[in-house]
Amino acid sequence: MPDSPDRTPLPRRFFDRPVLDVAPDLLGRTLVRQTVDGPIELRLTEVEAYAGEADPGSHAYRGRTARNAVMFGPPGHAYVYFTYGMWHCLNLVCGPEGTASGVLLRAGEVRVGNELARKRRISARDDRELAKGPARLATALGIDRGLDGTDVCAGPDAPLSILTGWPATSDQVRNGPRTGVGGEGASHPWRYWIDDDPTVSAYRPHTPRRRST
Repeated sequence: MPDSPDRTPLPRRFFDRPVLDVAPDLLGRTLVRQTVDGPIELRLTEVEAYAGEADPGSHAYRGRTARNAVMFGPPGHAYVYFTYGMWHCLNLVCGPEGTASGVLLRAGEVRVGNELARKRRISARDDRELAKGPARLATALGIDRGLDGTDVCAGPDAPLSILTGWPATSDQVRNGPRTGVGGEGASHPWRYWIDDDPTVSAYRPHTPRRRST
């Protein structure tokens, strides 16, 4: 891997492709979060693909709602959702407008702004855990619903942007079932990660919720 990442912003056409092409190609890219205290940058090491209305695991499977409306818009925008009443998660919309496909950013290695990320992730035992998992990633970067719909192709001064970074090579990329997805979408091998990277989160299969009696 080169000593310095490529600082070229990814163009919109990068995201205007099928989600299963975009997802693995995001590995190694640099995610930049501009904050009032300074930038935080991380190298993406783990992602998951969601194929819109054709995918039972997707938020868009049953159609458009106020919550998922950004997914149906143009590619290259952020879709941020709130889950379990506690955590935010960051996704990138891809594919042609109307397809509602997106990539969940699951983990990354913080390379710039570690001290800012640590202030938000005080429970992290070391820097490898700062963004190890989608909720941790969003917390470390200060992601919330206020960033839903952000254009990540708007330029380096935007709240969120994606740079070319250190693209992972094909021999570094692994894939398997998505974490926590059940039902018809459980077997889709649409989780992608950089092999042997210590920031990649642990795989957890779907666990059905018990109904109260």
